[in-house]
Amino acid sequence: MNFCAIDFGTSNSAIAIESDAGMRLVPLEGGPQGEHLTMPTAVFYCTDTDDLPASAQPGPGGDDTLPRCFGRAAVQAYIDGYEGRLMRSMKSVLGTALVDQTTEVGHGWGVRYLDIVTGYLRHLRAQAEKAGGQPLSQVVLGRPVYFVDDEPDRDAAAQASLEAAARAVGFADIAFQFEPIAAAFDFEQQCEREEHVLVADIGGGTSDFSVVRVGPERAQRLERRDDILANHGIHIAGTDFDRHLSLARIMPMLGLGSFGPSVLGQPPRPVPSRVYFDLTTWHLINTVYQPARVAELRNMVDFYGDPVHHRRLMKVVSERLGHALVGRAETAKIAVAEGGSTDIDLGLIEAGLHNGLSAEQADQALRTDLERIVACARDTVKQAGLQPDQLGALYFTGGSTGLALLTDALQAAFPTARAVRGDRLASVSTGLGLYAKRLFSA
Repeated sequence: MNFCAIDFGTSNSAIAIESDAGMRLVPLEGGPQGEHLTMPTAVFYCTDTDDLPASAQPGPGGDDTLPRCFGRAAVQAYIDGYEGRLMRSMKSVLGTALVDQTTEVGHGWGVRYLDIVTGYLRHLRAQAEKAGGQPLSQVVLGRPVYFVDDEPDRDAAAQASLEAAARAVGFADIAFQFEPIAAAFDFEQQCEREEHVLVADIGGGTSDFSVVRVGPERAQRLERRDDILANHGIHIAGTDFDRHLSLARIMPMLGLGSFGPSVLGQPPRPVPSRVYFDLTTWHLINTVYQPARVAELRNMVDFYGDPVHHRRLMKVVSERLGHALVGRAETAKIAVAEGGSTDIDLGLIEAGLHNGLSAEQADQALRTDLERIVACARDTVKQAGLQPDQLGALYFTGGSTGLALLTDALQAAFPTARAVRGDRLASVSTGLGLYAKRLFSA
């Protein structure tokens, strides 16, 4: 069979193909710890073609397109200081005006955002065809409940863009399935009786919830529309957590929340804050590095009461450290999720510079986001026509469900449902594979 299933995620992606034992995930990367079945959704465009990392691959157009690295290799090329541009969270541009715009990757090279998505999907398909030994023409693509909250037209445009990218890489027969529904299919494999499950699929870009009726007898049915009692989602998840932690614990070291000098006896004014929000949003960081923006920021030195803050900000801008700082916030989030507090090393800005992050500080920074996510989960159960105590299970999947602050809040909202943790990075892709086999083998 020439079909597959792709979980194109904000932070990580995976692809499943058919094997003699059923659907299996394709190893996408190697490494010292063995093969990885999931891969960061990241692309690094290499602009110095005379100095390329070993993992660089030629562009699809040959000599007239830039070499690039994917996944962990892309992140490593960025960390190692190769000349180029790292792109992450590409999924977040779907449904926005950016999708058809061109972004500069260096030395006058421009790449359309949708072409970045297309190139990444092409790499996934190539890896799967290599593993399976045959071309793939049919695909089930996962999608969030909402690419864009409360804007149906933009949501439909986002799916259309993803479908266009899939067709551009050679898929002829394309179907979509909601990511939390796919996770429910994965959960269903362990069900011993019929019950209602609330799937909490919380990744890098969205928090999606579905109430699904599952059970051993229902698992073989292709048409499950009447088992899907409710879908709901909100565009808040892991990258938002990273942004808010950075705004709370990193950007103040660069002047966010500080004040300028008192002028003519007037009370000091807060320093302009827009640059700090842009520096914590993946797809906006590079806008800060545009020459006109850099010149504007450099001329704002008199807005700062403490010139040290301005000096640090300009160091970040001139050396293009924005993505590295978001990475520091993400690392701190993971460290706190694993227990205790952590120290954020900001030595790349200034020798000895650092700031701490405790569980309490993380809770304070993320509280509003967590409350909105829990409210979304409650609304989903209400839309299903159920009371919280009618849920049999609460199934966690998605990378952000490793954050105890989040899962604890959701468990408190549904105390009678047993908490079940799936594979945070692979449950959706496994479920998409199950659905693809039922759909294309029927």
